[in-house]
Amino acid sequence: MAPERSTVGVIMTVDDDPGVSRAVARDLRRRYGESYRIVRAESGESALDALRELKLRGDLVAVILADYRMPQMNGIEFLEQALDVYPGARRVLLTAYADTSAAIDAINVVDLDHYLLKPWDPPEEKLYPVLDDLLEAWRCSDFRPVPSTKVVGHRWSARSSDVREFLARNQVPYRWYSADEPEGKRLLAAAGQDGQRLPLVITPDGTPLVEPEAPELAAQVGLATTPAEDFYDLVVIGGGPAGLGAAVYGASEGLRTVLVERSATGGQAGQSSRIENYLGFPDGVSGAQLTDRARRQAAKFGAEILTARQVTGVEVNGAARTVRFSDGSAVAAHSVILATGVSYRQLDAPGCNDLTGCGVFYGSALTEAASCQGHDVYIVGGANSAGQAAMYLSRGAKSVTLLVRGADLSASMSYYLIQQINEAPNISVRARTVVESAHGLGRLEQLTLRDTETGETELVDAQWMFVFIGAAPLTDWLDGTVLRDEHGFILAGPDLTPDGRPPADWELDRPPYHLETNIPGVFVAGDARAESAKRVASAVGEGAMAVMLVHRYLEQS
Repeated sequence: MAPERSTVGVIMTVDDDPGVSRAVARDLRRRYGESYRIVRAESGESALDALRELKLRGDLVAVILADYRMPQMNGIEFLEQALDVYPGARRVLLTAYADTSAAIDAINVVDLDHYLLKPWDPPEEKLYPVLDDLLEAWRCSDFRPVPSTKVVGHRWSARSSDVREFLARNQVPYRWYSADEPEGKRLLAAAGQDGQRLPLVITPDGTPLVEPEAPELAAQVGLATTPAEDFYDLVVIGGGPAGLGAAVYGASEGLRTVLVERSATGGQAGQSSRIENYLGFPDGVSGAQLTDRARRQAAKFGAEILTARQVTGVEVNGAARTVRFSDGSAVAAHSVILATGVSYRQLDAPGCNDLTGCGVFYGSALTEAASCQGHDVYIVGGANSAGQAAMYLSRGAKSVTLLVRGADLSASMSYYLIQQINEAPNISVRARTVVESAHGLGRLEQLTLRDTETGETELVDAQWMFVFIGAAPLTDWLDGTVLRDEHGFILAGPDLTPDGRPPADWELDRPPYHLETNIPGVFVAGDARAESAKRVASAVGEGAMAVMLVHRYLEQS
């Protein structure tokens, strides 16, 4: 049974007599068909299957009418099991006069709301008034519709945290259920899972995904993962500010453009709780808001955006530049812009690796902010990203402590952020302090902090630590093809010709353009470029400039 999705609610009727079943459904549709979907079943087992499917799809069941005398599973037994799936649904037992004592007993067994004697003619007197009252009571109850996608997992699970962050950063609405809570248990049961393999993701069409990887999850929740064409004018690799800027300008200027992102658009900037020094936003803008606007802008101009695609290489095939994916597929274009950005460096302290996602997070991990309410939070790092996270988390946390290796914040943080931090009553800064180790069984419980001047250590209680300790370029996959400096940042333009001569394998008569790499037609923009400014505005500007140079390259090719 595959009932269509209901926008208001479902009324289910269960009777093993086909004639009676059709009669009940007919009377229900006549009165309630415009507002509710009427679902009928002819056995308790098939009705339970339908309820589980409705549960996975997020449909709301308002009333269940079940006949008492059914073989294999009578009405009371069925309603008892239905209670486990939809505890909020109103329950009605259809019974003959001879079985009224059983119906009365059911009031205590399954918290029965009402019983109706057969026949119920005329329905205007015996059926509709009862259901009107039950539906009104149901509408007044807490039956809130839930977002289409549901996630069931453990609070202190790295994989559950990754899935939630992936969905949130890709603007996919979802609702979180702990596997230990009653509704989480009901969803697991409906999907036929025992909770040993988590997270469980239930897609809008009711498909259960157990421990899904990003590509499968992206495809199932409606994100594009496969290019629509085999050849483009421009492939942009990376969906941070530089990549989104390149996609907007490339598509708006008529280039067939596809943007490829390995996780979620926005990059590090997309995880920022608030960007206050970006031109045109005097009141500040969150990274998620800026990312969403840029993504919609790129799509409006016709750029394709692919999510959860890992790029493993760039090849030169004549005039084409071929971009290869980790699954063995590829897409080709006249030109490529590398906007892969950077990732936060991992904290090299004992215990941190094992507790990543279980109290230790890299970047702002904004999906965890609500859970920090009333707790003590530690933030490692002294740059703008750390300061923005501190201000955001301080709204609900009991205290926020910034751990800074240097003498103060002035070396790496903007002045406006330092002022805000100094004025925040629940934010403190511990200078010349590093994390020596992290401790906890299954979740972060304590940190050992070390004073870099005195060498003294201190053990502090901690449930939350967010790490912002510099960035490493995501360019290892370019080894052997695109020239990089000793830190992995991509060399381009003048940096390729320090002695005035082009790279050894450069075949063109002209020198590389300003943002062009050692491969003609392959450009770089944003934080992955050597000596870049590491600011959102400059990354967007470089994305636009790279598109201008792509046009110049195409005109001369």
